[in-house]
Amino acid sequence: MFDVVVNSEQQYSIWPAHKELPKGWEKSGVNGTETECLAYIKENWVDMRPQSLRQVLNS
Repeated sequence: MFDVVVNSEQQYSIWPAHKELPKGWEKSGVNGTETECLAYIKENWVDMRPQSLRQVLNS
């Protein structure tokens, strides 16, 4: 099982559910198989730019 994790820049990844998260990452509340988690990320992470860059470009 895997967790979908997100960092402060709203970038997504997956992480084995049984392992401690690396510093700077939080669980998103979505978990499942690797395939399910990657499908979730593909559907929901539509803008790959870091949040800080998006904010600068939208100002």
